[in-house]
Amino acid sequence: MINHIVFWKLKEKAVGKDAIENGTQMVEMLNDLINKVPGIVKMEAGIDFNRSAAAWDVALFSQFKSIEDLNNYQKHPEHIKVGDFIKEVVSSRSVVDYEI
Repeated sequence: MINHIVFWKLKEKAVGKDAIENGTQMVEMLNDLINKVPGIVKMEAGIDFNRSAAAWDVALFSQFKSIEDLNNYQKHPEHIKVGDFIKEVVSSRSVVDYEI
C-alpha cells in the first residue's frame, strides 16, 4: 500500500477569492477525485483548524495499492485539472510518499 500525503499553504488572495474560499473549493475538488480516478483506495482532504505557526492550510491523505496506481493518478486528466487550480491558489507545497 502506498500513502501519499500533501500539505499546502494558501495565498491570501487568488483567482478573485480569499484563502478560505479557495481552500474550501480545493478540498471539494480533491475529495471528489475518488469518484473520478481509478486506483484510489482512500482519499480525504481538509482545511486546518489549528492555526499554529507550524500548521499548513490544507492537507491531503490518499492511499493507493501500488506505485503504479499512484503514478497513474498523477497523470490522470481529472487530477491534472485539480492540480492546475491548486497551482493558482497555493504559495507552497510539501509531499511525502511512502510504502506500508
